[in-house]
Amino acid sequence: MTTLNPPLFDWLQTRSSGVLLHMSSLPSSTGIGNLGAGAYAHIDFMQSAGLRIWQLCPLGPTGYGDSPYQSFSSFAGNPYFIDLDPLLKAGLLAAEEIADLERLPRDKVDYGQLYTDFYPVLAKAHKRFMRSSKDTVLNYGSFADFLAAESDWLKPFARFTTFKAKFKSTCWQQWPSEYQDSRQGLQIELQGDDLDYYQATCFYQYLFFAQFRLLKAYAHKKGVELMGDIPIFVAYDSADVWAHPQLFQLKPDGLPTAVAGVPPDYFSEDGQKWGNPLYDWPIHEKTHFSWWLARIESHLKLYDLLRIDHFRGFEAYWSIPSQQATAKNGQWLPSPGFEFFKALKHAFPEAKIIAEDLGEITPQVEELLDYTGLPRMLVLQFAFDGDSQNGYLPHNYCANSVVYSGTHDNDTTHGWFHSLNSAERDFLRQYLAVHGDSIAWDLIRAALKSVSKLAIIPMQDLLNLGSEARLNTPGQASGNWQWRMSAQQLHSLQQESASYLRQLLEVYGRLSESA
Repeated sequence: MTTLNPPLFDWLQTRSSGVLLHMSSLPSSTGIGNLGAGAYAHIDFMQSAGLRIWQLCPLGPTGYGDSPYQSFSSFAGNPYFIDLDPLLKAGLLAAEEIADLERLPRDKVDYGQLYTDFYPVLAKAHKRFMRSSKDTVLNYGSFADFLAAESDWLKPFARFTTFKAKFKSTCWQQWPSEYQDSRQGLQIELQGDDLDYYQATCFYQYLFFAQFRLLKAYAHKKGVELMGDIPIFVAYDSADVWAHPQLFQLKPDGLPTAVAGVPPDYFSEDGQKWGNPLYDWPIHEKTHFSWWLARIESHLKLYDLLRIDHFRGFEAYWSIPSQQATAKNGQWLPSPGFEFFKALKHAFPEAKIIAEDLGEITPQVEELLDYTGLPRMLVLQFAFDGDSQNGYLPHNYCANSVVYSGTHDNDTTHGWFHSLNSAERDFLRQYLAVHGDSIAWDLIRAALKSVSKLAIIPMQDLLNLGSEARLNTPGQASGNWQWRMSAQQLHSLQQESASYLRQLLEVYGRLSESA
């Protein structure tokens, strides 16, 4: 297919920079980062340093493994990120009721204990809200209006969550038949505990989205924009698949015929078997991608920019037979990428979208990238193998790109550098003309001075932390998504590095006018 000229999207025109920091990693007193004081303090730091873009990982509710890329819903927010302080001020909670949460670790997320302690506290707030007969909490807007506006996704999500609780967290495919079938499940009359759970689930979403809107308004006031992240695939055990099974490649018994992943690559010699169900793309095309466009629209309401994870999956996806133990024995099958992005452009002509194009990039994927015009991702940690033609070396960059020192899937730059062999370290030192004694900042400067219009730095690199601060190791089933920064670390970064960062951004033309 011949690519269009000009491309569909052409939005990245100015130089700027930002920070990659997941919500869970923020400092807080209740076991996990949230939409409260730590997030506002982070925005204050960004403003003082002249950083414009705050990139977040997906913020949906998570299950086993705690990965934000395996969420129970593509539309819902994670209740863990609700700031409890406003609920104290509103009289919905008492200070002693959050004491157990305040005893949780502050240097990491203990998801097991958080699950035990957090939801009973939120449930107390919901009961008091229901008894109050009020329609709003503080300045959060009408609860009834929220229910009406978000009913398309909220009703099936709240039902799905209620039934998961009813059947002891088992996968929807293991529920009784009348609950497995969402057409029947959505008609079941809820009573007693089930009704309470359903209403509470809706209330938590009301709190999450209200607090997010207030945080976004504060960010804009400070000249900071928010970047969201959309995983291309959804979790099998999710409200998305339960409510819309016809959109996925499922057998008559509801089990996947094949699952998603990637072949062997930099991260894993066996490849990665993610286990997500695959889309029935012909059905999506027949419905003019309506489910996908609703998903994108919900994120564009929240974020100023969007990163779409695993962009190459829109050209072709790696299909792994369900019974295979690893991702090795899969096959690439075509996706309707050109038609999808034409529909996306028609629906959202001003959308600011970034393509996560890491992994095996074929000429066909390059053609789709050229066709869309979406900025691509470049990761400095992939650059220093000694090959001057390596596309991740800054002299090979194009301006329409986003450069990272590393991503949420990489080790920290400090940890990564010390894992290199001597030849790779020597090549890096020679290429960047540095000693490597402060390697995180060496890569930060390399990213900022590159021609890429947007440079994003993980918070762990700004803090110059080692492998102990790694957020995620692909292919590792547990122990991920736990790292948290402390309030002291954020304060020290503000005091010791903000002015230097601002100077760098000014030197390299990345200081925005609003900064």
